[in-house]
Amino acid sequence: MPSQFLWLSEGEVVSLMDMGEAIAALETGLLAEAQGQAQNMVKTHVAWNGSTLHAIGAAFPRAGFVGTKTWAHTEGGATPLVILFDSQTGNLKAVIEAFALGQLRTGAASGVATRCLAVRDAGEFAIIGTGKQALAQVAAVVAVRPIRSIRVFGRHKGRRSNFVSRTRQEFNLEVVEAASIREAVQGAQIITTATRATEPFLTADMISRGAHINSIGAIVATRAEVAEDVLARCDQVVVDSQPQARKLSRELMEYFGSGEGHWEQVASLANVVAGGKERSATSDLTLFKSLGMGIADLSLGMELYRKALEQGVGRPLPQPEKAAPRLQTTT
Repeated sequence: MPSQFLWLSEGEVVSLMDMGEAIAALETGLLAEAQGQAQNMVKTHVAWNGSTLHAIGAAFPRAGFVGTKTWAHTEGGATPLVILFDSQTGNLKAVIEAFALGQLRTGAASGVATRCLAVRDAGEFAIIGTGKQALAQVAAVVAVRPIRSIRVFGRHKGRRSNFVSRTRQEFNLEVVEAASIREAVQGAQIITTATRATEPFLTADMISRGAHINSIGAIVATRAEVAEDVLARCDQVVVDSQPQARKLSRELMEYFGSGEGHWEQVASLANVVAGGKERSATSDLTLFKSLGMGIADLSLGMELYRKALEQGVGRPLPQPEKAAPRLQTTT
């Protein structure tokens, strides 16, 4: 029995993995899911006073891992952790500080979806939202398509301007500050929405034919980004987890309803990756709805653990020791 587990800090995660490596790790995990070698745990959460506690997880028994990611999303911030266990013994393998990991895995999901669903020569990209996930979303799209120009819209002008400057510096591309959502998405071949909107704001009349959309912001049923008329134009709707989408995506729940037949139109990202088909030249719109799933976090977590052992990175800590509970009441 291993006497220690590994603790990986945020800085160590950043040193071990970039966005391209995150996309590759996620594709490996999605292929394992498609082949029946990985199983997702549907997200669970509880809300209080505008805050939420989340837990997701997955099992990769053939690879020897099971684990969870958990975090409390509050106005004061969050401290997400990925916890990896041995699937055979239940021993603790690693605890990984997961803020950077979360940005990488959310970006990687959009990167994988964009690689599968966007037109191959897409050069015009629009991003709506300039929050904590936005820069990683840009990185993921830039990693898989030959982007020439990026248009940015966010409600707060100061944050929008700062984001435009940072994006130009990071990627050395043309980055334009748009005055409205419509101006940002007009003519864009790829659109990513990364907001905390509570009502749909992206409508079909704004979007050019042939575009691909990554909707990553509305991850609980109280939020929404994409209007029903956008879904009506989609030739392909893809989700990271259909059970999760049926529970947490208000846009899809309202559009597809509760009938099984309608949800057959919604594909999993794992099956899209495994299918390896090119986007049809006659497709109108495609949409990837990302809600976050344990398979994504564990795919990156397992690769980080492997690289940490290989490179001697991380802090070894003793395994928790069992202790008998005190059963007699003391008065």
